[in-house]
Parts: sequence; C-alpha cells; structure tokens
Amino acid sequence: MTLSYTDDLPSVYLHPGELIICQEPARVITVLGSCVSVTMYNRRLKFGSICHGTMPRCKAIQHCTEPCIDAFKFMDCAIQHMLTSFAEFGIRNGDIEVKIFGGADTLKSKSSNTIGSQNIKVTLDTLSREKLGVMAADVGDNFGRKLIFFTHTGDVYLKRLNKATYRSRP
Repeated sequence: MTLSYTDDLPSVYLHPGELIICQEPARVITVLGSCVSVTMYNRRLKFGSICHGTMPRCKAIQHCTEPCIDAFKFMDCAIQHMLTSFAEFGIRNGDIEVKIFGGADTLKSKSSNTIGSQNIKVTLDTLSREKLGVMAADVGDNFGRKLIFFTHTGDVYLKRLNKATYRSRP
C-alpha cells in the first residue's frame, strides 16, 4: 500500500512531551528513539489521540487534578490525560483501541534498565492497570521509529530508522 500525502488532511508534527486529542481528521507525524508513543482510537466516534512521552513516571508525590506544564512528558500522566479526555466523550476504556511504539535503547548501555525499557514498562503497567489491551506494538530494540497516525481511522504507519536517519545534524 502506498501512503499518499496529496490528500487534504492537516498535518501536525508531534514534538517530545506533547499530546494531541482530535475529533477532526488529521495526520500526526512523530519520530521516536527512547521515547514512547501511545495511540488511542474509538471507532464509533472516530476519535483519536497520540502522545509522545519522554520519561516513564512523574516524580510528583501527589498526582495533579489538572495537567502541569510538563505532564505530557511522562507516560503515566499522558495516558491518564488521554483516558480522561475519552471518558469526557462517554468512551469507556473497553471501547478504546490502543497501540504503542518506541522505547528504543539508542545508546550503548550495559544496563537492562535503560530509559527506553523503563518507558515501555511504565506504559504497559499503566495500560494494564486501566484494563486496556494493546492491539499492536512495535517497541524496544535499538532503532528509532517514524510514525504517521491518522486520528480519524486509528491507522498508524511505521518506518524503522537506522541511527543515521534520525540523528540530529551538526
């Protein structure tokens, strides 16, 4: 299948620490290394959301009732905010399609507890606690990923990247 960029959908680039919730059709593009993206989608309302979390867990002693300025950097906070937004539209957790991506170990490390693996663990733990099943996942390993998420269909196109593809230029 060839992905066409000629359609009239608005395109949004999702930066690290950001989250998008859409009622309108859009194409959301993001690039992941050790970060994790979770997509959530409800077929009935054609309602989609994606986050780009950089860190596993918020260190705040008490969870906020309102998201703080850095909330979407943390996988636990981003997922909770997405679920709260879905609930406000009457969408139950059982009616949400969930996909997860990223969590690469992009730096050589002798530790098995890298930031990428921590991001994956907290994401899976949070989803499990909320009784959400994952219908698709591409996580871990040592390569980055480019995602294109369509908010009105829940489709995700993924390209695996080698280090030279997503390394910042001098």
